[in-house]
Amino acid sequence: MASSAPLGTQPLWDIPTRVFHWSIVACLPLAWWSAEEERYDLHQWVGYTVLVLVVTRVVWGFIGSRHSRFTDFLVGPGAVISYLRGNRARSAGHNPLGGWSVVVLLSLLLLQAVSGLFNTDDVLFSGPLYYWADSGFRDTMGVVHDVAFNGLLALVGLHIFAVLYHQFKLKEKLLQAMVYGSAQGRRGEERPVGWWWAVLVLALLALGLWWGLGQAPKPSFVF
Repeated sequence: MASSAPLGTQPLWDIPTRVFHWSIVACLPLAWWSAEEERYDLHQWVGYTVLVLVVTRVVWGFIGSRHSRFTDFLVGPGAVISYLRGNRARSAGHNPLGGWSVVVLLSLLLLQAVSGLFNTDDVLFSGPLYYWADSGFRDTMGVVHDVAFNGLLALVGLHIFAVLYHQFKLKEKLLQAMVYGSAQGRRGEERPVGWWWAVLVLALLALGLWWGLGQAPKPSFVF
């Protein structure tokens, strides 16, 4: 599954990982704006996009390029403590704290997207799974949707602070690597997996979501 990029020139972040990252950067403010402006038609499609992107990233965390895999950057408590004491991170990609923040971010995004499928504005809009669940479950999903969003705001703020600290204080070229794939002092150690595998996964998941939501119960009107 690896590409034919010559050794020594491999990117740290492959194309699918970079596309996912910047797509989420675009989706989050759009999701907030569309909800604030009560553009629930747009908000719904942003939610579908986030859901497909996140599940694709989770799959890519198992089959993708080396530094995009969870096994490359997820470590135990001992390694986290060692990093906090000033020792070097094992991975050329995410450091131990950054690795776990990826997992938390993906979890919150998944909660946000899934819970939104059950939401309603009590007037004109209802999520595609609203009529599948009872009122108690829908209420719970409404709370989850709000809590997950607040958690996302906090994590995104922390993430921006950490990136700026590493970029300007520690002089690590994080932004350049996430834009171009690699940068001085931030290069990959193996050839990347072909980006078309990620496209295939994303397409299959999008089709699966479209089919699955099409099976959801529809509202029944009583005249």
